[in-house]
Amino acid sequence: MKGVVSVKSGYEGGKIANPTYEEVCTGLTGHAEVLEITYNPMQITYKDLLEVFWKSHDPTTLNRQGADSGTQYRSVIFYHTPEQKELADKYKAELNAANAYGKKVVTAIEPVKPFYVAESYHQNYYKNNADAPYCRLVILPKLEKLEKIFKAKLK
Repeated sequence: MKGVVSVKSGYEGGKIANPTYEEVCTGLTGHAEVLEITYNPMQITYKDLLEVFWKSHDPTTLNRQGADSGTQYRSVIFYHTPEQKELADKYKAELNAANAYGKKVVTAIEPVKPFYVAESYHQNYYKNNADAPYCRLVILPKLEKLEKIFKAKLK
């Protein structure tokens, strides 16, 4: 997206410091797999980022994304400011009021917690593994959908 400066894959929301992927996969750390997004608010707004978030995954499934299940796959927004919380809460309420997904949005909206960068092989995962079955079957359709919806806002 235009205005996104950097994106890091990582873990947040849990009880242990510096978790590994293997630890997070147990579901016992309390961490979720997340992205840390640095952006230029003069080029892209927080509301724009929320729109991409809501449209890039299923926010109606508790502790699940596709075939992946466990608390580490929960839908969650970690906000940094009261304004971010207010915007996320408002957007979520609007989606629920409009019954946008045919089910209730269950995304948690929580204050930021320590973020831990994931292992290097998780960074730019799709770019580095585009031919892997998971990438072709799960990630590529999501990217194609987002490219269609947000074509004018892409770099």
